[in-house]
Amino acid sequence: MNPLVELLKFYKDIGVEYMKPLNIKTKVEEFEKLKKEVENCKKCELYKGRTNPVFGEGSINAEIMFVGEAPGRDEDIQGRPFVGRAGRLLRELLGEVGIDVKSVYIANCLKCRPPMNRDPLPEELISCFGYLKKQIEIIEPKVIATLGRYSTYELTNQKGALGTLRGRVFDYRGIKVIPLYHPAYLLRNPKAIDIFLDDLKKVKAISEQ
Repeated sequence: MNPLVELLKFYKDIGVEYMKPLNIKTKVEEFEKLKKEVENCKKCELYKGRTNPVFGEGSINAEIMFVGEAPGRDEDIQGRPFVGRAGRLLRELLGEVGIDVKSVYIANCLKCRPPMNRDPLPEELISCFGYLKKQIEIIEPKVIATLGRYSTYELTNQKGALGTLRGRVFDYRGIKVIPLYHPAYLLRNPKAIDIFLDDLKKVKAISEQ
C-alpha cells in the first residue's frame, strides 16, 4: 500500500480527520505570523507602557478556548495569560472538572496591560479584536468560554448583567459561546465558585459532543 494512503488510513482509524495532519504546519505558521504582528503592534497607546505583549497560550488544536479581558501585572511581566492569583484559581478549577489545562487555549481581548489594570477602553477593544478573531479562526474551537463581561460583550453582543448571561449558550460564527464569571470575581466572591464549576461542566460537555 502507498505510504501516504497507509498514513491517512491510520489517522482515520484513530478518529482523526484526513486533513488535520496536513494542516498542522500551516496552523503553526499562521499562529507564529500572528504572534509577530502582536509583538510589533502599535495600533493603540497601550504598547507604550507594556513590558510584554500577552498573545495567549495553549493548544492550537484546542476544543475549548477561554477568553478573558486583559493582562494584569503578573501577565505583563511574564508575557503569559492568567498567571496571577486569578489564573492559578482558574487552573485549579479546570482540574476539578477534569479539563486538562494543556488541552485548552487561553487568551484575552487585549494583548497589552491597561495602566493600573483599568477597564479596557472601547477604542482599545476595537483595535485588538482582529487579533482575537484570527486566533479563533485558526484554532477553530468547539466552544469558547468567556471570562467576565468584556469578552462576553465582545463575542455575544449581549450587554446585560453577567449574572443573567453566565451559563447560557450563545453563538459566534457557528461556535458555541458560554459566558462565565471571571476568576478574579471568584476571589472576591467565593460563594460563586460552585456556579462557576457548574458552568465549566457545561463547557466541557459541549466540547465532547
